[in-house]
Amino acid sequence: MIWSDLWDVLLLRDYNTRVVLLGVALLGAASGLVGSFTLLRKRSLMGDALAHASLPGLVIAFMIAVAAGGDGKSMPLLLAGATMGGLAGVACILFLQRFTKLKQDATLGIVLSVFFGLGVVLLGITQKMDAGHSAGLETYIFGKTASMRRADGIMIAITALISILVTGVLFKELKLLCFDADFAGSRGLRVWLLDTILMVLVVMVTMVGLQAVGLVLMVAMLVIPAAAARFWTESIFRLALVSASIGLVGSVLGATASAVMADLPSGAMIVLACALLFAVSMFFGTQRGVLPRLWRRRQLNAKIARQHLLRGIYELSEAEFQDANPGHWVSLIDLLQKRSWNSKQLRRQIETAELVELVRYKTDQVALTSAGYAEAARLTRQHRLWELYLVHYADVATARVDRDADDIEHVLEHDVVEKLERLLDHDPIRIAVPSSPHAMEST
Repeated sequence: MIWSDLWDVLLLRDYNTRVVLLGVALLGAASGLVGSFTLLRKRSLMGDALAHASLPGLVIAFMIAVAAGGDGKSMPLLLAGATMGGLAGVACILFLQRFTKLKQDATLGIVLSVFFGLGVVLLGITQKMDAGHSAGLETYIFGKTASMRRADGIMIAITALISILVTGVLFKELKLLCFDADFAGSRGLRVWLLDTILMVLVVMVTMVGLQAVGLVLMVAMLVIPAAAARFWTESIFRLALVSASIGLVGSVLGATASAVMADLPSGAMIVLACALLFAVSMFFGTQRGVLPRLWRRRQLNAKIARQHLLRGIYELSEAEFQDANPGHWVSLIDLLQKRSWNSKQLRRQIETAELVELVRYKTDQVALTSAGYAEAARLTRQHRLWELYLVHYADVATARVDRDADDIEHVLEHDVVEKLERLLDHDPIRIAVPSSPHAMEST
């Protein structure tokens, strides 16, 4: 039965299914797109405050319409009231921040809880009205995707289109706003206007998403896709695209699961599907994912160990033979004393370096090959340039400069190390390896 229902959903045989899937897909894409900018602007929870603050406005709009003898279930009227409530909430947040000097998280918490409490009280009052029992206003708290109609889908589509057009036209300005608002102001951009436009987009997306996922879960649609996208890219353009894609896919998956298993609430399933995509991104994201970062760290550690081995052989050969050349054999015992390795670790590093033909090994001695010598000389030169810089320009004592130079070379992130190495390594053939600062001090 489940497979039959799933097949019907995937083939979009039912009209209501087509409306719901299209609506939630566009809502997810719009939420992810707008959420990527609010995340970078550190305004992610503003959507939560807007959603909760919309409840009293929505209920008041219903009460006014019923009192005037109109249709309290009119969707445009209810969304207009919800929008007014959300804007009133934003106004209260801005007022508190400006005149009380409270932090943003405190003002958000105050406004969110007070407005939501007021909305619940008003909702209780409407239940005593003749039309209140059939109003269905409580569905806006947790959402009811299955009741989405063609008009709702059109409204969501219009909102998504507006979001795409606005962010596309103002992409450069919004990017500058997110990364450095002060610089944006110094360049003549109206920061307050850009912030207002961004908040208007948040209001629009939040209001049209109330029926789909509800005001309680709407914040997840603005935060989760954007946060998941951060694990995949460092580019704000690709971040917006990936965030919109995650929002779209998560919404479709959640709505499909809810359609197949009727007892599962659609709004909650949409959020859980987005959370699943977030978990996948967190572990496998190419830029900030846990597993790729662990893999890069492991590769960096292996690279560091190999560099220490080559540099250790080079320095021992230099000290023993007054020069470092390929073919000079050095003792493993001396290498063990030079680095904090044990015998097993040292042999493993030698075997690894031998596989790529950087060293030669026999019994208890090791020597550099021609390729190993060239690499060791490059590494030693770079390390000593760091040492000389620290000694002469950073006032680091010679006795501890070796460790500090290691910190600079290896503690920094992998991409930073590579950039610094490229800056130092502009001509490794013509520039000789400097003398060790330690030897200079002893003389």
